[in-house]
Amino acid sequence: MLSETLTEGLEEYEIGPAIRTLRVDKGLGLAQLGKHTGLSAAMLSRIERGQIFPTLPTLLRISMVFGVGLDHFFMAKSEKPIAAVVRAKDRLRMPNKMEGTPQFYFESLDFPVADRSFEAFRTEFADTSPTEPHTHTGAEFIYVMEGSLEVTIKKEKHRLEVGDSMYFDPSPEHSYAKVGRSRCIAINVVRAE
Repeated sequence: MLSETLTEGLEEYEIGPAIRTLRVDKGLGLAQLGKHTGLSAAMLSRIERGQIFPTLPTLLRISMVFGVGLDHFFMAKSEKPIAAVVRAKDRLRMPNKMEGTPQFYFESLDFPVADRSFEAFRTEFADTSPTEPHTHTGAEFIYVMEGSLEVTIKKEKHRLEVGDSMYFDPSPEHSYAKVGRSRCIAINVVRAE
């Protein structure tokens, strides 16, 4: 049980509402977030409502799902960092889905930065079958570092080789698929509006 002083101090950060905002912005339900974090939907609901405070390891698990650092929950908006370095050893490799065989793995390249204008990922495509078609607002950019990648936008296929890049409007349905047996690694940059 936390003391009244500690409880009041933690309440000022509004960690629960900040988690809820991130979850809703990503279009995730409590059960979906639970699958990504290993936490129950009931516990996540209690955290979001401020009934309990997450431990730092729990908060870190949640923050990694959304590609933000712990400072996202504790930093005043005016304290935005000018620069943030992400070391390769500090990146967390996550599958695109928690159940079944992942089609790709991603690592956030900019997770420590709060309120960023875009999100950058190192993505390793593991499967030659297309990913689930999806849409989102904003803009997307892909740069292929290794292998071959096929990007399908509204049934139109674009094959990208090493060194090729592509900018596109992600509002139409689009999907990705590795081409061939070689490893395929790309940098994805997404700007949501």
